[in-house]
Amino acid sequence: MGKRIRLWVQIAFTALTNGYIFGFLTGKIYTGPTKTICVPGLNCYSCPGALGSCPIGALQAVLTGGSRFSFYAVGFLLLFGSLFGRFICGWLCPFGLVQDLLYKIPFSRKRKNLPGHQWLVRVKYLVLVILVILLPMVVTGEFGQRSPWFCQYLCPGGTLMAGLPLVASSPALQDAAGVLFGWKVAVLLLLFLLAIGVYRPFCKYLCPLGAVYSFFHSVACYRYRVEDTCIRCGKCQEACKMDIRTWKQPNSPECIRCGDCIRACPVQAIQKEPLLRGRKKEE
Repeated sequence: MGKRIRLWVQIAFTALTNGYIFGFLTGKIYTGPTKTICVPGLNCYSCPGALGSCPIGALQAVLTGGSRFSFYAVGFLLLFGSLFGRFICGWLCPFGLVQDLLYKIPFSRKRKNLPGHQWLVRVKYLVLVILVILLPMVVTGEFGQRSPWFCQYLCPGGTLMAGLPLVASSPALQDAAGVLFGWKVAVLLLLFLLAIGVYRPFCKYLCPLGAVYSFFHSVACYRYRVEDTCIRCGKCQEACKMDIRTWKQPNSPECIRCGDCIRACPVQAIQKEPLLRGRKKEE
């Protein structure tokens, strides 16, 4: 029941934040008043149906415009990170939903992680520092312009939700699509193929938004704690598709708060713990 609820919340939130149907029908981007407001998940500004903006895109827009700091984008990330942590990844991110659906496709061998997982999980922090922050701040093009490196060269959510619909609806864009668009489509297809056999590869290894939220995860208002009744049976880790030892680290920065560990615990030792009630010390 819990898995079904999470799926419907993901679908509903994706539909709510990308509900501009006219945009999909015409290939025109919504530019109304809500477009200045960030939404918590990876939701591309240029998606024809998007009613809000991606916080990573908003941050890059400021950095490429010459400003060194975006009070709004950073404040938004601080607020939602401190309230929810990576609960947003598990419940409110459209591209997270896409990966969850892909993982449901039957495949001969499902696995939780890629080889070298313990090192690969650190790559998303490099993506955040290098592609999202440093390169847009310091690298200028031929005409003195800066580029939003993550959005322009990597973001698969932007390719899926913005690039493909816009190119499909515009002959002019189809003629102009070149090597860069081909590269981004290739990245998207690779992640799609991986996501069929490996659970949420983009979230685990590349997503800078997940990296930001992970910094707040252990102190967010919504977190888990493990009771003394825990018997260390490992059932929580078996159920966890992020492969977390929940009994040992219930507030791991990799946890997306899907709730599978809670449902798997035979002694109900894993509990949701609001910040104001305090928490027991993690082992």
